[in-house]
Amino acid sequence: MLSIRNNISELERIAAERDSAVDCYRDTIHNVASYAVEVDEQTTSQHRRHVTAVAEGLSFESLRESNSTLRALLRDYRAKAAAYWNGIREQLASTARALEAVMESLAQTDGDSETRMRAALNGLREVAQHPAAAPIRDLLSAATNVVGQSVEEMRKQHQAHVAQFMTEIRMLHQRIGQLESAATIDGVTQLLTRAEIERHIQSPGPREVSLLLMSTSGLRLAEARFNVTVAAELAGAFTKQLRNVLPPNAVTGRWSTEEFVTVLNAPAAEAITLAKAVSDQLSGTYTCLLDGKVVRPDLQVRVTVVEPADGAPDRLLARVREFMARALEMSA
Repeated sequence: MLSIRNNISELERIAAERDSAVDCYRDTIHNVASYAVEVDEQTTSQHRRHVTAVAEGLSFESLRESNSTLRALLRDYRAKAAAYWNGIREQLASTARALEAVMESLAQTDGDSETRMRAALNGLREVAQHPAAAPIRDLLSAATNVVGQSVEEMRKQHQAHVAQFMTEIRMLHQRIGQLESAATIDGVTQLLTRAEIERHIQSPGPREVSLLLMSTSGLRLAEARFNVTVAAELAGAFTKQLRNVLPPNAVTGRWSTEEFVTVLNAPAAEAITLAKAVSDQLSGTYTCLLDGKVVRPDLQVRVTVVEPADGAPDRLLARVREFMARALEMSA
């Protein structure tokens, strides 16, 4: 009997500790919602609502599922926050360009005005020296001197303002410099576009390169089954994992919706090893979000290695185009 009581007490203690742990986890999720970094009102309020819903529906049995959902929500919010701040960066850059244009216009206008003003002053001085102007010579001379001094003061003040504006423009460029991204980057995956990767393949110079030609299956299906947002998130998750597998000096571009190309500064043997790692590690089920709920689209990756064709970039690019054309036909 005593042993049964001890076992019951131990079970009650474990249950209390379990409930306490769940409560602490629930409070942590509420804090994640409360202290989310503010971006635009709609995005932040939606994020807080979805995270709060995870906390409210939390139970011991749903811990694993809630963990996946919370991770997906945080990843999604990070991507949206990055897009928001990139938009702010674009606005700052546009403002800086507009301010520079205004400064150039002001400088041009100021130069023309100063030239006309000084020409008028010289004319007045010449008139003051004319014999017929003897009665008002002193008055004209005094007036021209005052106007000349005022013009000089205005010029100095204008130069000071222009210098201040130029300093502010430089500071503005410094602030947005860290957010600057190349215009040739694919908006979803942050990879080079097809045109850029083609130019990279055709770039001259002695180098030992191999190409990884990747054909994925699942991005179009994710868009059809869920929506375009899920497909974009799936593409972004695939790209992130691809960067983790490839060496830092690899250059990757998005050829089309489901096709990708990576240029490796590596011999064929190393490229083949990487190709197998990409196919094994990146094929499978991914976790994405749909209206605050976790969905799990599948993605299959097929990788082909292409070695340099007699060192001729055009021939190498032709082989890439041939592979991609076959991949598109198979997916059609």
